[in-house]
Amino acid sequence: MNIKTFPILLVLFLVGWFSAQAGDHRDLLSPDGRIRVRIEWDRRLQWSVDVDQQPVLMPSLIAMELADGRKLGDAPVFVQELPWKERSVITVPIPAKRRSIPNVYNEVVVRFRGDYAVAFRAYDDGAAYRIITAFKQDSITIRNETAQFHFAAVAPLIYPAITRRADADIYHTSYEENYTTKPLDSVSADVLAFTPVLYHPAQGASVIVTESDIDDYPGMYLRGTGSTELRGEFPPYPLATEVVGGDYKQRIVTKRADFMARTAGARNFPWRVLLIAREDKELPGNDLVYRLAAPSRLQGDLSWIHPGKGTDEWIINVNLFNVPFRSGVNTASYKYYIDFAKRFGFQRIMLDAGWSDPLDLFKINPDINMDTISAYARERGIQLSMWTLAMTLDRQLEAALDQFNKWGVDFIMTDFMDRDDQPMVRFYTRIAEACARHKLMIMFHGAYKPAGFERTWPNAVTREAVLGSEYNAWSDRPTPEHNLILPFTRMTSGPLEYEPGILDNATAKTFRPIWNKVMSQGTRCHQAAMFVVYDSPLQLFSGNPSQGLLEPAFMELIGAVPTTWDTTVILEGKVGDYIITARRKGNEWWIGAMTDWSARDLKLDMGFLGTGDYEATICKDGVNADRFASDYTISKRKVTSKAILDMHLAPGGGCLMHIRREVP
Repeated sequence: MNIKTFPILLVLFLVGWFSAQAGDHRDLLSPDGRIRVRIEWDRRLQWSVDVDQQPVLMPSLIAMELADGRKLGDAPVFVQELPWKERSVITVPIPAKRRSIPNVYNEVVVRFRGDYAVAFRAYDDGAAYRIITAFKQDSITIRNETAQFHFAAVAPLIYPAITRRADADIYHTSYEENYTTKPLDSVSADVLAFTPVLYHPAQGASVIVTESDIDDYPGMYLRGTGSTELRGEFPPYPLATEVVGGDYKQRIVTKRADFMARTAGARNFPWRVLLIAREDKELPGNDLVYRLAAPSRLQGDLSWIHPGKGTDEWIINVNLFNVPFRSGVNTASYKYYIDFAKRFGFQRIMLDAGWSDPLDLFKINPDINMDTISAYARERGIQLSMWTLAMTLDRQLEAALDQFNKWGVDFIMTDFMDRDDQPMVRFYTRIAEACARHKLMIMFHGAYKPAGFERTWPNAVTREAVLGSEYNAWSDRPTPEHNLILPFTRMTSGPLEYEPGILDNATAKTFRPIWNKVMSQGTRCHQAAMFVVYDSPLQLFSGNPSQGLLEPAFMELIGAVPTTWDTTVILEGKVGDYIITARRKGNEWWIGAMTDWSARDLKLDMGFLGTGDYEATICKDGVNADRFASDYTISKRKVTSKAILDMHLAPGGGCLMHIRREVP
């Protein structure tokens, strides 16, 4: 009996499908028996987690306070438990990691007096709980939720702390921060972090704390306490907003209520999730957040969702060269991008900010002719993608989507939300639903983490919520170390839109943030490997196409990298240090390897290959990449599953490898 939706739960509340002897605790084991979730309800509702018979999460409170005074989880009275074992497979329509995901877990739903329950699940790679209500009234007001995470010992915590904006409260953020590492007990109450965060002891299990299936409810932040405890915190409901900003305006909250949400009285609330890993390399491939998310709301044929690679011109400021026209946001430049995309096997180009007035999607930049660009794209077999300002898109939604359909647009981006209170979470659903009606893919920038949204809305193919390539233009923040934290933290919550592929590359000594001549920290191969290492069914290449045309062999390799995968295997990895990712699409394998500022010599065991002979195309750091970071070589060699390849990565380096089976 798998409780996935409230109507099923309501029947169970009414008929009492299964009743067990009452007590003050229950133990729930993962299918392999190595993770134990203990649920206690003596005076307060608590859960704790052991891994391999070692305590990881100590008893931690679960509660919810309603505006009418009801306190769920306070002095709970046990009524019934409903156990379930799930042994199934999820087929993923847009597979960022793998086409088929085993969905194997043990569950118990513990029902309490007062028409509420809590569902607990134990997986072999994590644990989760969610609150479920079955109140008769149509609407309830949530004053607060208690989500406590009390760890068993002091260990390093790796977290993205919010930097408060000068013009808004702490709950406004673009979710683009570097990660800080501190002992958990030194993370004070002044620190508010967005999730995922990583509890990372030197010995024993590491734990990602995050959430899944956020729907009509605010997102969860984590507040430090100066102890081994983290506390969930939620943005209060907005009562008043005002428009701020220069070119890119947005609404900020100027007054908040003393409650979090008004929502349905009978519903499932978001999952509070622990991803558990005994080795660092288990984290980037963990898709528990996806498994916990609500199934797709899109019915019927989804063949109109066709992700792939695109170009984006914003980061380099359309600073083209070796062209016979004045480059910029104009028709000639976009036709050039269309030709580039066609030449190297990209599926689309992005028209980023500047193609229209940000506040009016029908006030087109006079330097571009959308009819000409649209016709040329159709002629060349290239799709168009459009940037929008969230506030504007919301106001002009249906008319704008109709116009995008007429232009042959198949994918849009919307930007500058920078909140995840309840009304903003509703905005995401409203936009995804409208885009689906128009058969458009959608990507959110200035956005909170996906949290499984891409399962519920498969047309929401990727999302930013990451400090990515654009920061190279004005800062030194996207270091190789930062890039090596992302797969083990942010990526566990869903696809990330980093915009890799910068072709002007620099060492730690030679890097400078220069607008119009944007360079990246680390080597060319470090950038190339991101196309394999980072989950994103829609990858945007951010390099300068004029430079790319001078290096056709490199660009042909980048253009051939898939963006969806049948299988993903993390061969090696350590948070912030290095990673080797292997992915298969059909009969071909792709390998991406990245390192921090430390040069590394790694061994690549090809045992994941099947029988037979293969040819490997290897793009690796050149002999001078430690001094001239754009130095690389492309070579070919024969390999079999018995081969062990030596892989030298320069400081900030990487390697991209394409392996094809030879046809007899």
